[in-house]
Amino acid sequence: MLPTARVPDLPPLREVIAAHGLSASKALGQNFLFDEQLLTRIAAIPGDLQDRAVLEIGPGPGGLTRALLRAGARVTAIEMDRRCLPALAELGEAFPDQLRVIEGDALSIDHGELMGEPFAVVANLPYNVGTALFTRWLGGEKWPPQWTSLTLMFQLEVAQRIVSQPGSSAYGRLAVLGQWRSTAKLAMKVHRSAFTPPPKVMSAIVHVTPGKAPEGVRAKLLERLTEAAFGQRRKMLRQSLKSLPGAVEMLEQVGIDATRRAETLSVDEFVQLARALEQRS
Repeated sequence: MLPTARVPDLPPLREVIAAHGLSASKALGQNFLFDEQLLTRIAAIPGDLQDRAVLEIGPGPGGLTRALLRAGARVTAIEMDRRCLPALAELGEAFPDQLRVIEGDALSIDHGELMGEPFAVVANLPYNVGTALFTRWLGGEKWPPQWTSLTLMFQLEVAQRIVSQPGSSAYGRLAVLGQWRSTAKLAMKVHRSAFTPPPKVMSAIVHVTPGKAPEGVRAKLLERLTEAAFGQRRKMLRQSLKSLPGAVEMLEQVGIDATRRAETLSVDEFVQLARALEQRS
């Protein structure tokens, strides 16, 4: 058990950036946050982090990292930009035994194996890998997952897709994947001016907690179903689901009108259809 996290006297983030000659890399989808009050609020979203294992992706110079460490978390940070490693090393020295930094690509690392225990994910995700990581965490047949919650920064448009409801223009695959066995909520909006350099769009933080998985439904099949349905979202289901054997026939069995479009189906209706397809195979 870690003692209550001490708060070492750290230099302002802007000074850290300047001292290490860092600048946000557009190629890596980086945008740095300097507002420490905002970072503290983000770190508080998952609840009490004292002595909890936390996985952070793309810490950059360590703005959010220091907020997590101050909250008492044991942080494992995956960073592929080696320019940021010296700044993170200094942070590790300020918080002994609380920070482990892994240099590498988060998409090519087994996060469960790396962590070895239940963990929360808290990350200002690089824009260019955010959706890929999110769908990976929400996928897989093993449920509940090893992660206990996801607290993730996305472009506002992506965040709205994850928490959207049927009938809205934002509703699609991300909403179904994020809600069929989890609870997803938009926890906070973040203005573009909070970042350096400011991105062209607003951002938002989504908080996801795992729930109970519906019985008789495989994640892989649900992913295939939503991919087919929303791949041609302007078309009726009887047309968009033709590529998935048996799907059109199953619509009538579960009481779904084949002339409807994917964005009108609730998450529960997608689950019912996936279960029927499962039983058919």
